[in-house]
Amino acid sequence: MNAMGWLRTPRVFLAPGLVLILVAIGGRFTLDRAGFVDLAWVDLRVIGLIVALVVLAVDAARRPHGLTAPRPEGWLVATMLFFLFQIASGLWAPHASRVGPQTLDLVLMSVLTLAYYFYTVGDPVAVARTTFLLFFVAAVVFALAALFINGPGEQGRYSAFGGGPNVFVRIEILGVISAIALYLFTRRILPLLVIPLFLLAAVLSGSRAGLLAGLAVGAAGLWRIRRRVHTGFVVAAGAVTVATIAVIWAFAPPAFTDLFQERFVEQTVEEQYTSDRTDIWAAAWRLAVEHPLIGTGLDGFYGTIGVNQAVEYPHNYVLAVAAEGGLAGIGLLTAAIVLWARTIRGGTHPRLTTLAASSAVFVALSSLFSGDYYDSRLAWMFAALAAGAAVTPAAAAAGLPERVREPVAP
Repeated sequence: MNAMGWLRTPRVFLAPGLVLILVAIGGRFTLDRAGFVDLAWVDLRVIGLIVALVVLAVDAARRPHGLTAPRPEGWLVATMLFFLFQIASGLWAPHASRVGPQTLDLVLMSVLTLAYYFYTVGDPVAVARTTFLLFFVAAVVFALAALFINGPGEQGRYSAFGGGPNVFVRIEILGVISAIALYLFTRRILPLLVIPLFLLAAVLSGSRAGLLAGLAVGAAGLWRIRRRVHTGFVVAAGAVTVATIAVIWAFAPPAFTDLFQERFVEQTVEEQYTSDRTDIWAAAWRLAVEHPLIGTGLDGFYGTIGVNQAVEYPHNYVLAVAAEGGLAGIGLLTAAIVLWARTIRGGTHPRLTTLAASSAVFVALSSLFSGDYYDSRLAWMFAALAAGAAVTPAAAAAGLPERVREPVAP
């Protein structure tokens, strides 16, 4: 068998990635949501992660040995220390804080991050293909379910499978990134033709922050490749943009124009409505100033302010960490981010790393406007994918010695 034949042979099981992504996308799912009230204590996330870890252990045991090189994993250590500090901060949290559920969320997110990192280093190319393919399929399923099954909610905003619009828009924008990734993997245009569906669903979510984060990541990507952009690409991109807008306008449901007019024009531009975000952020900032060193403790925002004002969380990941973890929490988070950024720079799979990092940054930016700690899980998962791709030598990932390795273009 020639070298390229070996390179096409996957060195990792599909099952761990499938289960881990299902857990990540599924969110908090207990059996009472499926109608089994007596089994409300059964958390399917725990079951899913246990199954994934067992299969991942079997997968790791069958990987080729002797090819592992030292890897810079300081970012992973800093990340785990950050999660452990957050869990430990439950010791000084206010009485009304929901320490138990929040601790479970952080433990599961830690396991998800670790598992996906060690899954990735087995074969970054195969894992990246699997990841983006599954997110592409998920985005299609979510979009069709939102349009034809769930429909608009009370505010006229679309979502699917019981999740909120802010989660829904993340799946759809990740679907856009996944479509681009699949095109780069296969050079087939079919995935790109589905992008209008994703963009339509994203707009129908009514999530201004999610769309803004997607635009920011897209603009950064275009700036990154600006010197390699040719006239033909600009013309093609313009044509695709015009076609996308035309398709969205032609096939959008009647509620589309009403939602666009109310949500994006009247509320955002004319009324400058922010869903009370500024008041919530101000309250979180006051807590951070009043408890500067170690914060109020895990879920301290809810235990101090939210319990009286019916506000679940600060809707800003960084402000939540500052309010509940103080300078210690912010320092650990900053260390994890800086070390991660240094790790992914100049890695051995730059295209894979860029795609995964773009996905992580998109979710991270979205987390600055909505969601609690567990809602950031996709950011940490894609961060693990990016780091795993960056630190794994290409020959080791393919299970081949360097002398027979041929370049791999994802």
